[in-house]
Amino acid sequence: MSHDPAFAPHDHAHCAGDVLARAEAISAERGVRLTPVRRRTLEILLEHHRALGAYDVLDRLATEGFGKQPPVAYRALDFLVEHGLAHRINRLNAFTACMHPGETHSAAFLICRTCHAVAEAPAARIRTALEATASELGFKVERANVEALGLCPACQTPADPQVQA
Repeated sequence: MSHDPAFAPHDHAHCAGDVLARAEAISAERGVRLTPVRRRTLEILLEHHRALGAYDVLDRLATEGFGKQPPVAYRALDFLVEHGLAHRINRLNAFTACMHPGETHSAAFLICRTCHAVAEAPAARIRTALEATASELGFKVERANVEALGLCPACQTPADPQVQA
């Protein structure tokens, strides 16, 4: 899994465009439709590397004529999660676009507690350690969701220059 650019300057239009193109290809390969509302929902999630609640998505969809009833957003979000095109961030009761659709991966979500930016970090080593610990207790992990709360580089208070001297 490649590096998630959420906390670094990057060409976001290119980043979002690549993910959207992969989502379209995955949908076609699986024989499922990326309907206009599903596609627009994914585009909304891709606008920023932030987690959005279902009602935030619904508000955007409604202003664009996709409907005002909660099932409109929830069905689209459920589809995206089911097909690995988005992730549910439990801590925030929100959703974020998957930055690695179509790739088998374990992710840890690094969530900024101030701006709600979300980075999808590789978590294979975390998953391996969790499975080893669970195995020692006779437990088999089937699913795990790792969410770390903290501050992104933009929201961290710069260190006092006098303290560094």
